[in-house]
Amino acid sequence: MNQAYQVKLDTFEGPLDLLLHLINQYEIDIYDIPVAQITEQYMNYIHAMQHLELNIASEYLVMAATLLAIKSQMLLPKQEIDEIEEEYAEDPREELMQRLIEYRKFKEAAEAFKEKELEAQQTYTRPPVIFESLGIKKTVVQGDISIYDMIGALGRVLERKKWKEPLDTRIHKAEIPIEERMDEVLEVVKRNQRKAIAFDDLFTYRTKSFVVVTFMAILELMKTNQVTCRQTKHFDTIYVYYSGDDR
Repeated sequence: MNQAYQVKLDTFEGPLDLLLHLINQYEIDIYDIPVAQITEQYMNYIHAMQHLELNIASEYLVMAATLLAIKSQMLLPKQEIDEIEEEYAEDPREELMQRLIEYRKFKEAAEAFKEKELEAQQTYTRPPVIFESLGIKKTVVQGDISIYDMIGALGRVLERKKWKEPLDTRIHKAEIPIEERMDEVLEVVKRNQRKAIAFDDLFTYRTKSFVVVTFMAILELMKTNQVTCRQTKHFDTIYVYYSGDDR
C-alpha cells in the first residue's frame, strides 16, 4: 500500500485502554476475566489496525503476548497439590486484573476532572444582552462512540468483504487522495441530511486501499466537525450525520 495511507492516531491511549474498552463493551467482570474471549477480541482489533497500516506501538504487541501467555497458562492441566499450597496458588490473571483496576481508577478520576474543567469553561461574566437578535450556532457533539468502536466497525466491514478478487489477477493501482474521498463522503452525507448514512454504506468498493482511505476520510471529517458518528448501543450500526460545519 502507498506510504500516503499510513497514519498515526493520537486517540489511542494504550493497550490497557483497549482492554478496558473491551471489558465494558462485552460487560465482562473485571475480577473474573475470561482470558480466551478477551484475547480473541483484542487480537481482532490488532489485525484491524494492521489492515490500516497503523504504526502499532510495541506496548500493544507486548500486551498481546502477555494475553497469549496467560491463556496458555490457563489451559495447562492443574497439578495435584495439597490444600495449603492450593490456598496460595496464584491466579495467572491477577497481575493483569490489578493493572486494569488501577488504570480504571485513574481514567475515572481523569474524566471527573475533565467534566469539572468543562463546567468551569461554561462560566462567564458579562453585561446582560438580548439573545433574540443573535444567531446562535448549536454546538456539534461527536456522539458517544470511541475510536475503538470505529476500528471495530471497520473490522466487521473487512470481514464481510473478504476481498473476493481472484488469486491470479493483475492489480491496477489507483491512487485515491484522501482529500478527494473526504469531499465525496461529505457530499453523500449532505445529500441525506434528513436521514443518517450507515457507516457500512460508505464502503461501496472492494479494494483495500479504497476502504482504508474512506475510513481515514471519515475520521478527518469527524476531527474537523463536518460529520458526526453515533451508535445507540454496543455492536449496533454506526450512523454518520452531517454536522453543517464546513471548513
